[in-house]
Amino acid sequence: MALDFIEIDYKTVPSPNAAGKKHIVIVGGGIIGACTAFYLTRHPKFSGQDIKITLFETTEVAGGASGKAGGLLASWAFPEEIVPLSFQMHQDLSDEFNGEENWDYRRLPTVSLEADLRLQNANPNTNLNSVYGSDKTHFGLKNKNRSGKLKSLLKDDDSSSISSNSKVNAGSLLKSKINNDDNDYNDTKNNDSNDDDDDDDDEDCLELDVDPNGLPKDLTWIRRFMVKEWSSLGSVDSTAQVHPMKFTRFMLSKAIETGAVEVVLGKVSKINMDDNGVANSLQFIPTTPGYPSQDPIEINNVDKLILTMGPWTSKILLDCPISGLRAHSIVLKPRTEDDEKLLAKELTPFALFSELQINKNQTFSPEIYSRKDEIYVCGEGDTLMELPETLNDVTIVQEKCDELLYYASKILTPSIIESSSVLVRQACYLPVLNVSTSSGPLIGETNVKNLFIASGHSCWGINNAPVTGKVLSEIILDGEAKCVDISSLDPTAYFDASILD
Repeated sequence: MALDFIEIDYKTVPSPNAAGKKHIVIVGGGIIGACTAFYLTRHPKFSGQDIKITLFETTEVAGGASGKAGGLLASWAFPEEIVPLSFQMHQDLSDEFNGEENWDYRRLPTVSLEADLRLQNANPNTNLNSVYGSDKTHFGLKNKNRSGKLKSLLKDDDSSSISSNSKVNAGSLLKSKINNDDNDYNDTKNNDSNDDDDDDDDEDCLELDVDPNGLPKDLTWIRRFMVKEWSSLGSVDSTAQVHPMKFTRFMLSKAIETGAVEVVLGKVSKINMDDNGVANSLQFIPTTPGYPSQDPIEINNVDKLILTMGPWTSKILLDCPISGLRAHSIVLKPRTEDDEKLLAKELTPFALFSELQINKNQTFSPEIYSRKDEIYVCGEGDTLMELPETLNDVTIVQEKCDELLYYASKILTPSIIESSSVLVRQACYLPVLNVSTSSGPLIGETNVKNLFIASGHSCWGINNAPVTGKVLSEIILDGEAKCVDISSLDPTAYFDASILD
């Protein structure tokens, strides 16, 4: 049960071997920075003899949302310009590098469900028909088109409204979007027979083997008798999963193996431009524990500077409209080797977006993901604390984590709870683009020459990281994005990167 994360070889200061080479600097050691380094080294025009890549990370690789996210992948995520390719790239990477073993990649069904916690003392063998009636719409068999509506809404032109709400994750974002459009759903739910999208979602539901009560048979690790309603958000054809920490570190490790990439522990504090307004140097403060000096070190002759800093982008580019949304989560692990065997047997692959009825007027909506050997639970986001200076300063509210554990224990089966303990209580900040006309992310060169950004991915950073890295590699080495059209994600349309003070 050891944590089998790849160790990264961190440097305190950059090595001097960039002399005479094109020097590309990446700031930020999350999944976007890792995939950018990876795809740069995979580009046909890349040569380690001619190009040096330095990645700066303040604390540790994947120390933020890239290591603390749920890792859900979906072909119906947003934005639609990049999602289909990125979803396929995840599969391609898994096929090439044995992702099932190295970062727990797998396809899995994704389900939205509503459960009534007031039934927790009821007989678990209760016939659900006797509780809710024989109409199977309570269990999604005739309600499955709602998931189709959810997915189609993510592709609407007004999907940008998602980025400005206070929800943190895919399920919450979906619920927020559908709640804002209930009238539209009610008008159309009885006229779905000619809707091709809904036909696809019918297939998603039919692929799930259901019991007489209408619930997926394989979903055995929840207290099924509490479930009032469910719908399919995706089958194994449209949703998948990775362990984000493992995935991020594996991608970066493959880039490091080329010998052209090194990771420096340091906080970039300033970007400098020459007299022509071209970004060409930076200052950083070493953050290696025990390093004696806090004096800034200047790195000159930077040819390309890429900011993959998530919500911290706006700490450097002051006009950048990207902020942080804090999210809490917990991870449950088996207590013993026997418990590990039990979880391996009972913990079937599912991602759940839940709405738990606490009382007449109160609900709680955690996401619960089964992983290869653990359970991940996260809640909705908050803006109660401003973005701190570094990851080391992120405040974890014990009560929020305890709340996640409390309500997860209500819906998970007793055998799962009794065989598990909390491995970690954690919090991170998601990068949210605060503009009314786009859901993000922003990818590409800014209005400052040689200064690029990739940030504002919201809850879909893991999902969209491969295509983001590939796009940046094309922009840097080809001069333009070739694999997808990212014109709508152009950062120059949203802020002035020259405002640095």
